[in-house]
Amino acid sequence: MNRREFLKGASLGIGAGALGAMGLYSYTPMRRAFLPDINRKMADFGVCKSVKVTNISETSWFDNGVFMKNVTGAGGLLVDQYTFNWAPFGNGKGIGKGTYEEGIAKIKPYIQKGDLHGAWAVARENSVDADNAGGFSCLVEIEAMDGKISKYLFDCGWSYDWMEESFKREGIDKMLANGEIDGFIQTHEHMDHYWAFPVVAKYGPNVHIYTPSTFYPQGKQYIKDSGHVGEWTEVKKGLFQIQPGVALYQFECPIIFKVYGEMSLYCNVKDVGLVSITGCCHQGIILFADTAFKELKYENDKFYGLYGGLHISPFDDWDPKYDDLVIGLKKWDLQRVGCNHCTGLITAQKFVDAGYPVVKGTARFRSKTTNYLGNGDQISFPG
Repeated sequence: MNRREFLKGASLGIGAGALGAMGLYSYTPMRRAFLPDINRKMADFGVCKSVKVTNISETSWFDNGVFMKNVTGAGGLLVDQYTFNWAPFGNGKGIGKGTYEEGIAKIKPYIQKGDLHGAWAVARENSVDADNAGGFSCLVEIEAMDGKISKYLFDCGWSYDWMEESFKREGIDKMLANGEIDGFIQTHEHMDHYWAFPVVAKYGPNVHIYTPSTFYPQGKQYIKDSGHVGEWTEVKKGLFQIQPGVALYQFECPIIFKVYGEMSLYCNVKDVGLVSITGCCHQGIILFADTAFKELKYENDKFYGLYGGLHISPFDDWDPKYDDLVIGLKKWDLQRVGCNHCTGLITAQKFVDAGYPVVKGTARFRSKTTNYLGNGDQISFPG
């Protein structure tokens, strides 16, 4: 080898070595030495003893192909969801030609009588692919430091028929009727999280509800049209404590289908750390985690557990940039993860492959994978 070839090879070797070292460096604590200090607010919102979540339904829709056909037919992801002609607001005019006002007029007489099966039958006749609708909902049980249990219903799904079946399966109908539900938390306005609200109002018309302050007029009117007569709190941007160790956080962000704003739940578990519960996490999982770090004071300064939809590949597609989200979550060293719903089947498998402590489900009641905390499954923190 002559001198020129030797120097060229050495240069390439040093360059490759440097790049390799940089990659290795990026995944070690040393990288923090050059990062600016973060001004943390450390808001103290108290502590609770434990958290248990029961997944009532994570099946937002049953067939991705049918759902995406509807989205494409109505004009895409940026179109107002109330115009899609999805149930229950179908007006019989076809895909992309719906309105809230025309749709609710067809079913409101049935809702007022408590005949939700009849209302959904009418909606099915006037809507596109009503049988594809499912919904997301879960029950969050908080054990306070004195042992008292508080129950919060978290979202309410989409299909009246499916959610009534799911509520009865988990006893939510009786809990609402008996006044055992301390509050109903509506994370955001999307159809698969919200449009079955008449099921909540049927069994618990007086339940205290919490919604983002960013609901559209149609979404606010729907609460009234559904028959709710109880207390209603509209949560504004930022932190909103609902009991010691439990707080909502309202993220104001634009979301697909012209929805705006989403709330998530933060729980500070004594001697354990932070447990977070999401509906869809449209604000993004990294912002969600970083907001807790910057804003909140929690036990051991430890992000311990995470449950819910993480909105990484909800339509089971994949883009290499999503891998950054999978990698980025590692820095929090989570101890228990329950993923479902819009996390995406591919994402859930990548979490398992990456060695995250994913709590497996049972794939019952039309859930598609044990990598999800699926329909009827539970997760506890600590656990």
